[in-house]
Amino acid sequence: MTVSSLPKRFVSIGECMVELAQIGAETYRRGFAGDTFNTAWYARRLLPDEWQVGYLSAIGTDAVSGEMRAFMEASGVDTSALREIPDRTVGLYMISTDKGERSFSYWRSQAAARLLAEDERWLDDRLSNAGMVHFSGITLAILSPEHRQRLCNALNLARANGTIVSFDTNLRPRLWESPEAMKAGLLLGASAADIVLPSFDEETELFGDGLPDDTIRRYAEQGAKMVVVKNGEAPLTAYSEETGQFTLTPTPVENVTDTTAAGDSFAAGVLAQLAMGATPEQAAETAMALARRVIQSPGALVPDIFEEGFET
Repeated sequence: MTVSSLPKRFVSIGECMVELAQIGAETYRRGFAGDTFNTAWYARRLLPDEWQVGYLSAIGTDAVSGEMRAFMEASGVDTSALREIPDRTVGLYMISTDKGERSFSYWRSQAAARLLAEDERWLDDRLSNAGMVHFSGITLAILSPEHRQRLCNALNLARANGTIVSFDTNLRPRLWESPEAMKAGLLLGASAADIVLPSFDEETELFGDGLPDDTIRRYAEQGAKMVVVKNGEAPLTAYSEETGQFTLTPTPVENVTDTTAAGDSFAAGVLAQLAMGATPEQAAETAMALARRVIQSPGALVPDIFEEGFET
């Protein structure tokens, strides 16, 4: 992967949703979040100002869609790749808590993001001149099979023009038609990516992997030049064409408050560091440090980390 000559434009693709988080017995706080948007939010704070960070998705033309766009822009995320679709809206999820345990309810059947890959020419245009592009298993899961293929075709075209593509496998079984469709979708996504960021527990459950080496081998065979296998508190195992395989042991966290966006912030740390010329090992170390800070705070987006001066 040639990083030094990249156009300074990072594009994340997927679905941002309205989040209702319970803060009292009958009170909820509204926010906006979603796996690939979370990555864009963190990438914006990690990358130098000369980098543009944008979000590619689809929203409706209703009030809440407009408020979501305004929130993204206020966060420093470019919204020129947000497509507006009349008679659609944005998805919503509600977080309920019971004695500290979190549960989620979703409403996304009318989410415009399900049609983000509807227009192939529009996709190709919005991905042109991007230095880095990031998407996830959730991005693919919300699309129809035809649109999944269309998105991956657009990503492969971007790669042929020099863009580096990252794929976070991020499994959500309920979003897929079947386990077989999920397996096929993940392999399709990996085949359109240079960097794959899987979680070992999910890979074991879906593919039966016995070791992180099995995960690395599968995605390298799909064409990935770098595979970083997250494994919770266990050592991280990664492979890069340039440097070979390495492992890193995470620093234990005594007070885990909320694991939301741990993987999303990790992805941002890896990609931002690679974009700035770090080695794969340096990038993974920074990503682990950022995710460690994120899980010690409530919520997906933690501005306090950067206000306190997070060192990259």
